[in-house]
Amino acid sequence: MEHRDTAQIHGSGGTAATPGAQRRILVVEDDPTIVEAIAVRLRAEGFMVQTAGDGPAAVETAEAWQPDLLVLDVMLPGFDGLEVCRRVQSQRPLPVLMLTARDDETDMLVGLGVGADDYMTKPFSMRELAARVHVLLRRVERAALAAAIPRGGSLRLGELEIDHAQRRVRVSGQDVHLTPTEFDLLVCLAHSPRAVLSREQLLAEVWDWADASGTRTVDSHIKALRRKIGAERIRTVHGVGYALETPAPAADGV
Repeated sequence: MEHRDTAQIHGSGGTAATPGAQRRILVVEDDPTIVEAIAVRLRAEGFMVQTAGDGPAAVETAEAWQPDLLVLDVMLPGFDGLEVCRRVQSQRPLPVLMLTARDDETDMLVGLGVGADDYMTKPFSMRELAARVHVLLRRVERAALAAAIPRGGSLRLGELEIDHAQRRVRVSGQDVHLTPTEFDLLVCLAHSPRAVLSREQLLAEVWDWADASGTRTVDSHIKALRRKIGAERIRTVHGVGYALETPAPAADGV
């Protein structure tokens, strides 16, 4: 079982003052070269980092160290990253960036289904990984601030109800569990019901990305969201993007 503490933050330069300062990242990866490269990059961004090389060590470290975010490879000794994600999320929900060696949409959907917020396919650039970590953490901070601000009531669109303050979603009166990313994506669509939002718009609003190369991420999250709230509620406009369908207004006099 591999478990290396790399929690030291470099003190030279301005690293300690970066937005990532004091945040804890657990990196779970069984390839020593990859895990070391990720740890070095994240330390340079100002994060505290610990690593684990197998499924059991990942769960144990997550429980003991209480990280703010998990960078998690799918293929691991012991048990795989999907099982790690399930166990960690059942203890304490936290953002998860999944790493996969296979560009397989089914694998991505399964990962999103067990609580991952985003995924990257190997090989990837360390610059992009660091950027996605920052984005995920900023979204968690925004969600916490939004939840602390009293809001008047819920947004109801037919049988779909969105409670901003509690970050809860109900369909036909039944609670639907959404990941933080899925919730933010739904809220983004719900703020402009029936309007078509491009993949690039959704990337910018939900993920804070300006790079259109991540549009497959949007597609995968839309598929996961459809499975939970009903495929008929999200309309695809081919070559453009997506729109949240709402009940048509009743005609005058009806």
